[in-house]
Order: sequence, then C-alpha cells, then structure tokens
Amino acid sequence: MDTYEYGELLKSLTTKMDNIKNIVKPDELKARLDEIERMQQDANFWNDAKNAGKISQEKTKTERILETYNRANDAVSDAIEYFEMAKSEKDDDTLEMLFEDANNLQASTNALEVQMMLNGEHDSNNAIVSIHPGAGGTESQDWANMLYRMYLRWAERHNFKVEVLDYQPAEEAGIKDVSFIIKGENAYGYLKVENGIHRLVRISPFDSNAKRHTSFSSVMVSPEVDDDIDIVIEDKDIRVDTYRSSGAGGQHVNKTESAIRLTHIATGIVVQCQNDRSQHKNKASAMKMLKSRLYEYEMAKKQAILDGVEKSDIGWGHQIRSYVMQPYQQVKDTRSNQAFSNVDAILDGDIDKLLEGVLIAQAK
Repeated sequence: MDTYEYGELLKSLTTKMDNIKNIVKPDELKARLDEIERMQQDANFWNDAKNAGKISQEKTKTERILETYNRANDAVSDAIEYFEMAKSEKDDDTLEMLFEDANNLQASTNALEVQMMLNGEHDSNNAIVSIHPGAGGTESQDWANMLYRMYLRWAERHNFKVEVLDYQPAEEAGIKDVSFIIKGENAYGYLKVENGIHRLVRISPFDSNAKRHTSFSSVMVSPEVDDDIDIVIEDKDIRVDTYRSSGAGGQHVNKTESAIRLTHIATGIVVQCQNDRSQHKNKASAMKMLKSRLYEYEMAKKQAILDGVEKSDIGWGHQIRSYVMQPYQQVKDTRSNQAFSNVDAILDGDIDKLLEGVLIAQAK
C-alpha cells in the first residue's frame, strides 16, 4: 500500500462512518442510556421482572453498539490525524505503521457496519444449530463433527455459552447428528447465514489409498423463540417417538427411553432432544426447537414469495461454502464470493470475516 491508496482508504472509511453515524445516532443512544439509568434507580423498577429484564437487555445492547461505534470512530479519526502529520513531516516509519494497520482499521469499521445490520426481529436471539452429515458414511460424519467443533470454537471466542440438546456419535468417527443452542447477543443474527450445505474436499484419513474425497453436511440455524410466540402446535400435528439416549449419562440414560423425537407431519421437520434424563424436560426442549424451526420455515416461505422463488425451492439444500484442503488450501463462500486461504484457522472457529462478508453481501 502507498500514500495515495491509504488516503483513498481513509476517504472511504470517513464516508462509511458518516453514514453509520446517521444510523446509530450516538447522541440519542447516550440520552437513552441516561434515561434507562434513571429508570433503574426507581425503587419500583424491579417489581415488573419481565419488563425490567427487557430494559436491561436493551441497555446492554445499546452500550455495546455505542462502545463499538466510539472505538471505530476514534480509530478512523486517529488514523487521519497521524496520516496528515506523518505526510507533512515525511515520517516514513509512521506511514509504514499506518499501512500495516490498514486491515485492522477496515475490520473495525466492517464489524460496526455488520452490527448495524443485525436489526431483524430475532437477530439478537440465541441460535439453535443442527448439523447433519450427508451421504458418504464415516467421511461425512467426520466432516459434520469438524463443523460442530468449528461452531463451538467460534462460540468460545465470543464468550458465548453452548447447551447441547442432542448428540449422536457415529460408530467409527464423527457424529450422526447434533443439535445445540449457542447463547449470546446476536448469535442468531450472525449464524443465520450458515444455513445450507457445507462442502469439504480433502485427502481422506479413512482411505488407505490416500485419495481425495468430497463430503457434504447440512447446517440448520433457527432463532430460539419465546414461549409466547404465535405458533400453535397441536398433538395431531406431530408424531412423538421415544428412544434410548446414546450420549453420555451412564447406565440410567442408556436403560430408559428418555430421548424424544418430534416429527411435524405437515412439513416433515424433525427435531430430537436427549440432553436430560427426564423425558418430560426433553420433550419441552424439543417443542421449543420445533417452534423455532417452524418459525424459520415460515419466514423462509414469505421471503421466497418476495424473491419470486417457487415454494419447492425452499430448503436447506443449497451449497453455500466450500472448504478445500487438497490440492490447495481455500475456503470460498458462494454468496459473498470471498475466498480465504487460512483453512485451519477457520476450522478452529475464526469465521467472523466469513460471516461478516456474507451479511454485507446480502445487505447490498
């Protein structure tokens, strides 16, 4: 990068920050935080626990947006000041430092831009994630487990909590199926772009001839919805199956049919839960999963109508991303058309740039 290119970058980032400021309205956010602070100091504020919880969540989210905005805005302002000073004094060392930090500067403004996009009705909710291996036996089951680990590591990087709802290990390696909740602010807003088919190309560790294999796994993400959401599921709408838990839990779990599988007859959506020894609790968790999946299904249908897509095209079966480990190293997303060579880091949970790239591309 040279002086001209860096100057152009600062111009574009300044324009972006001006646009974001018009959306964020930092002065209004500060005023709202002051108002919430006064409300919380009222002795009667905590009498209504439900309302107090919502206000407290609003405060946390508002503080985070304001903090992210101030951090990005200060970074751009400081960069402009240092750049002008270094140019006038012909300070090549400072210029080189600014050029090296250009990617971080862009990343901070991109993160803020993405945060502004996460304004959907349920973007701030927890995310329910299910991963299913495709055809291919052990190879696909191992790939599903690699994706599971990737999302766990991503959640860990963000200090999000994870609750496993259903985990079915495969006989040789990998998993047959897994469902879990990632709990954290905007978890669904970020992970909703992971819905679809994920493709892996690599030299199979399970092939003695060391041949290259292609594997597929599907990822389904839905928002964890409140119990009072307007989705009615009657007993006649579902088939309930019980089975013995295959996960950890000792002899008790394996000897009792505490695991629950619910099949929604009209849509064919299947959810299952075995994380608790209580069949009643597993059924309650499965019903919450089913409500979330049905909500996502209905939203997808409405969006398909707006986009002019046939109903039969709605589903999870669209390849969204390829992870190539052989003969070269590359992860490429079909929606943002971005390609990254740091495959190992991505599989270790470093997927923020992937997620942000898709969110920005879809917004445009």
